[in-house]
Amino acid sequence: MSTTPPSRITHIINLPTQLDQPVSVVAAPGVSDTHFRNAIESSLFKQWLKNIQTETGLLANGAISLKQVLIQGVDMFGERLGFLKFKADNIDKETGQKVPGIVFARGPAVAVLILLDSEGETYAVLTEQVRVPVGRLILELPAGMLDDDQGDFTGTAVREVEEETGIHLNAHDMVDLTAFLDASTGGRVFPSPGGCDEEMSLFLYRGNVSKEKIQQLQGKETGLRDHGELIKVHVVPYDKLWRATADAKALTAIALYEMAKRDGLLP
Repeated sequence: MSTTPPSRITHIINLPTQLDQPVSVVAAPGVSDTHFRNAIESSLFKQWLKNIQTETGLLANGAISLKQVLIQGVDMFGERLGFLKFKADNIDKETGQKVPGIVFARGPAVAVLILLDSEGETYAVLTEQVRVPVGRLILELPAGMLDDDQGDFTGTAVREVEEETGIHLNAHDMVDLTAFLDASTGGRVFPSPGGCDEEMSLFLYRGNVSKEKIQQLQGKETGLRDHGELIKVHVVPYDKLWRATADAKALTAIALYEMAKRDGLLP
């Protein structure tokens, strides 16, 4: 006895860049109606749709068309959508071939290079925490995701530094290193654009502290423990930072900082 498979949850969208080709957004098996609605109404998905239609977006010159989006997974952070995974069927019109389109969407984030001058030496502040995706402890810059749709990158950077290190910074003391990039880049960096939409602003803070403050920070345990953040602070000499961490955020921030100094954009 044959049974009819259940119909998939589907939503049709019309993009201004391809009005003659409506796009089907479909829920994969196991994705509930509630999660599907959360996905298509999320800022993550709306921003991705906006990105692909910009002047440099993949639909910009008409060479590629978007046929379908398959919503594969949704992770909620309380009532807010945190992570979204989907597969976009993009077709190269000249060859008829699909362009790889698996997307892990997590949205914008920030990281901060904190440099502390003390008695003639400069130190960098790192955090140590478990990173399950890579299966190990990582030394990295204080960092975090934006919690809302308002785009307050500087405010998020200040908050993350205080949560992860206990250091209170003022927004006006922060220097946006990624703002030195050419305007064509959008003023942010993409750590892994082959699979993830994350765009990151990298900030610099530099200040003077006592040797006692350096000692107090070393090994300090911080983080939002009730959220599972088990963080330990590390302070390392800045001239050894590039060898002390495999964190791409830190290495990119070093490069931006040093190039900005070389070009006279920073003292």
